[in-house]
Amino acid sequence: MYLMYFSALLRKFVKNEEAASGIEYAIVVAMVAACLVAFMTPIGGKITSIFTDLQTKLGIQTPSSGSS
Repeated sequence: MYLMYFSALLRKFVKNEEAASGIEYAIVVAMVAACLVAFMTPIGGKITSIFTDLQTKLGIQTPSSGSS
């Protein structure tokens, strides 16, 4: 009984084209997210370095993390 139900459900899922489109969109979103993570980490470090250098050249003191 469960095997027949599962096979009918599987056939319905395979025939449903909307489900295939949804899976394709999910794969594309996952790939874009992976690319963003891969490229934003090094870029974030470079941007931090640029602003730190600018802050040093302008002579701006950063507040220490321990003071209130």
